[in-house]
Amino acid sequence: MGKIIAIANQKGGVGKTTTTVNLAASLGVLEKKVLLIDADPQANATSGLGVDVEKVEFRTYQVLEHSKTAAETIVQTSSPNVDLIPSHIDLVAIEIELVDMVEREYMLKKAISDLKNTYDYILIDCAPSLGLLTLNALTAADSIIIPIQCEYFALEGLGKLLNTVKSIQKLHNPDLDIEGMLLTMHDSRLRLSNQVVEEVRKHFSEMVFDTIIQRNVRLSEAPSYGESIIKYDASSKGAANYLNMAKEVVKKNKETV
Repeated sequence: MGKIIAIANQKGGVGKTTTTVNLAASLGVLEKKVLLIDADPQANATSGLGVDVEKVEFRTYQVLEHSKTAAETIVQTSSPNVDLIPSHIDLVAIEIELVDMVEREYMLKKAISDLKNTYDYILIDCAPSLGLLTLNALTAADSIIIPIQCEYFALEGLGKLLNTVKSIQKLHNPDLDIEGMLLTMHDSRLRLSNQVVEEVRKHFSEMVFDTIIQRNVRLSEAPSYGESIIKYDASSKGAANYLNMAKEVVKKNKETV
């Protein structure tokens, strides 16, 4: 039985898509079968895995409106063991279309429930908002990874996200767990970066991943080549960071089984 993990934070630019793509690729390298669901209309995870957004016929949009089964929309990527349900800018419209639907928060959950037996991990890249798309992702997920960048406003908005998680646990998904908080874009030369690490660890101790994602040029270059960091530069610091993180996720889930 696979595990569904949503990678979410309503704050933009925190390394959400970078984390989803590279965690998926790292889990794939560790011989886990992974499905990445791109639930962000910006479709950066789709292009980041080298899939041409415009050439894909069926996408997350069709999955959410139930006009196609999730299995019919899956495409293979060049990353070993990683499949993708791609996104497109048309996903913006789904928020409006879902508003009047019965059980609108459960559309994704219903659509992907059959796939849990096919994959070890299903990762959902969420949009940078707390709208219906993210609500669907969190209702479908077993757990959530929250990327937090090591910068001044890091903790701003975190309370709001944790309150959203609480209300989803109460109303839609009592089993939703926090997989962990991931510190991203860390620059050890900056005092502020180190202060943020201390602050987050002090407040959330056990909930924070041991792995910290360092600021890394190769990591920001990789998406423009449509490659994960593992494929683009396996010897880089970014690749080592995400492989360590993937090992942490696997270890944690072995222990909780």
